[in-house]
Amino acid sequence: MIIKDLSHLTKDEKKQILNRGEGVDSEIVKEIVESVKRNGDRALKDYTARFDGAELEALLVSEDEFADAEKTANPVVARQIKSAYENILSYHKKQAEEEWWTEEEGRRLGQILRPVESVGCYVPGGRAFYPSTVLMSAVPAKVAGVKRIVVTTPPQPDGRVNEHTLIACKIAGVSEVYKVGGAQAIAALTYGTESISKVDMIVGPGNIYVTAAKKAVYGDVGIDMLAGPSEVLIIADSTCKPGFIAADIRAQAEHDPNASCVLVSTDRKVIDAVSEELKSDALETLAALENAALLFAEDLDSAIDFSNEYAPEHLEIMTSDDEAVLTGIQSAGSIFLGPYSPVAAGDYASGPNHILPTGGCARFQSGLNVGHFLKHISVQRLTRHGLDGIGEAVTGLAEAEGLKYHSESVKKRLK
Repeated sequence: MIIKDLSHLTKDEKKQILNRGEGVDSEIVKEIVESVKRNGDRALKDYTARFDGAELEALLVSEDEFADAEKTANPVVARQIKSAYENILSYHKKQAEEEWWTEEEGRRLGQILRPVESVGCYVPGGRAFYPSTVLMSAVPAKVAGVKRIVVTTPPQPDGRVNEHTLIACKIAGVSEVYKVGGAQAIAALTYGTESISKVDMIVGPGNIYVTAAKKAVYGDVGIDMLAGPSEVLIIADSTCKPGFIAADIRAQAEHDPNASCVLVSTDRKVIDAVSEELKSDALETLAALENAALLFAEDLDSAIDFSNEYAPEHLEIMTSDDEAVLTGIQSAGSIFLGPYSPVAAGDYASGPNHILPTGGCARFQSGLNVGHFLKHISVQRLTRHGLDGIGEAVTGLAEAEGLKYHSESVKKRLK
């Protein structure tokens, strides 16, 4: 863990903080993808037995398995999933876009919206289960109007999918659920197998092999983003509650040993208090804080500048005037204002999406939203008068680029 003045960071220390994440052996992923393309379901079952310890007869979750899930699910958890779903649905409905048209001198121009036909949602599973990720990936697709929403998730060793994950799938209106995970699931969604029909787009977080597979198949299928280990950056001044910050750093470190946690504070006492509280943790928690940094900034402007350079997945702002700090923020996946807005709230139930850009990609990318699932298609109708009005510009530019037949296609109409 780095504890230092922001202005005194060495180039290597700053690089260590900014260049988070890790790579993976692409040859392993390439081998898995090619095997699935060649061998289909057989490869999926072999990899599931090898990586998840589950011997499967069928990959598709059956209606009987859904019925069993409803019987065995904790009713309290089921109600909480439903409550989170309603908040997430309400938020994403507000992202709905509209088509538009305009008339300009004989040119009728517009933009129409068409949803992606089919989407594969990757949901991590196996030892842990993530019904929240089902909601975050499926709900915006549903709002956009996607007809076929497929979930793939690693099974448990007994060959079943966690009952609460299935409850979330049912609530979110998922069309099909398949018991397959890892890079092999990405390959199956991209190219199809005997059991799984290919999709047009793949969304959702996963481990480094899932991310590498998404990168490998991009172009044959659309993807949302290449998400790496989770991260949080916290901007705080003397008015914050250090105990809250330490709790949020612990929560972030809980995700993954490679998770990144950064505090930038204008108060040294805050840094000392957070450091002391973290040092009181168990050794295994401290090990997960290897990528943490507690940095002192001379002023909030310096903290804001560093945050924009870092472009965090999650940004918490705990200052005396959160809104003023917010105006200076240019890059972040999701922003949490004030002491009672922990990242965990956004992870589960407040409404905004938790599938977010990492590794600095928030500089140019947004978190998963309804727009990801919509194709923005331009439309134009020109009258003879409308074409005449732009004819000189079109023919002149076409000829300047050496494309004489482009020019001729216009001149022929205007003769």
